[in-house]
Amino acid sequence: MITHRELFLKNVAQTSDFPLALEFERAEGIYMYDKSGKGYIDLISGIGVSNVGHRHPKVTEAIHNQVDKYLHLMVYGEYVQSPQVLLAEALCKTLVASSGNYPILDNVYFTNSGTEAVEGAMKLAKRYTGRQEIISCFNAYHGATQGALSLSGSENFKRNFRPLLSEIKHINHGNFDDIQKITTKTAAVFIEVIGGESGVRVPDKEYFVEMRKQCDSTGTLLIVDEIQTGFGRTGTFWAFEQFGFYPDVLLCAKGMGGGMPIGAFIANQKVMGVFKNNPILGHITTFGGHPVSCAASLATLNVILEENLLGKVQEKAQIFKELLVHGKIKEIRNQGLMMAVEFEDFDTLKSIIDRAILKGVITDWFLFCDNSMRIAPPLIITEEEIKMACKVILSVIN
Repeated sequence: MITHRELFLKNVAQTSDFPLALEFERAEGIYMYDKSGKGYIDLISGIGVSNVGHRHPKVTEAIHNQVDKYLHLMVYGEYVQSPQVLLAEALCKTLVASSGNYPILDNVYFTNSGTEAVEGAMKLAKRYTGRQEIISCFNAYHGATQGALSLSGSENFKRNFRPLLSEIKHINHGNFDDIQKITTKTAAVFIEVIGGESGVRVPDKEYFVEMRKQCDSTGTLLIVDEIQTGFGRTGTFWAFEQFGFYPDVLLCAKGMGGGMPIGAFIANQKVMGVFKNNPILGHITTFGGHPVSCAASLATLNVILEENLLGKVQEKAQIFKELLVHGKIKEIRNQGLMMAVEFEDFDTLKSIIDRAILKGVITDWFLFCDNSMRIAPPLIITEEEIKMACKVILSVIN
């Protein structure tokens, strides 16, 4: 009989010639279990998704409750659906305290993914400002669709898909001089607070303060991509809270859904209102804000706040940094539990990653920094589990 692995390789579209091809039967907490019952520690949270762990009981309960009520009813934005309404309210509440003198982000457009949130925000910026130029960063990743890919700062990822969108310019993340490239021709700057796929690059805190001033003076929308950093990954609910500024548009996804597919772009009502006319239905999605995904997301948000997962992030990150000490580790960069452990080169790292998987610990590398190990565990990971994971990593380095 043909195995699931064989079917996977035969019928499921592949994105590389060397997929991990691990086969799991269940997952719970920080663990995933294969057919033999062997448990694997998920140190990457499915790439930043399972912030509250796999199948958190409050998330699965919310999913079950919503499934018993209704699934898809209508394309986005027409019916009053309580999962969407309650989630939007809860998201907006997380954005009130840090707003300062800026208009509060109080209008949420739900999507199916982070890439779709980027696409919607690109349209929003052009429509609101009447401009075409968009700025993003070198070595940034904002998604794989053609618009989001146009923002990518890696020519290697874009070369064979051209032509892409024109009037896209790039700056260096964290470089103060490049801020002056934002002009009255710029519709928006798309930027991560922490450079993610570039290997966890943390800018000077004044960087975003200066960028905010430049965007204000030029009438440019500052669009902050928190698809990886949002929902507590860095120790505050949103990473931008640690840098003394406020965005015009905020993007989120990944850890937002507790394991369910969902994303969003969030603005104030004046900005978001441009989608209502000229043309009417300026942005459309069929499944965006699916009620089951919204119910799961609201439960995830509440778990993060009610279980005080934010308050323990820095302490847990410090344990990783204290334990992961080895001559082959060149540097550890982090903002909370978003971490990059740097080695000499990709070959060294790949060997460590492969051997760690055999011993039941799953890590990864970064798209634009392939000599650094990605560590971004579920926020619920315990001190004992951190010690277990680090012990495995150190043993395979040796």
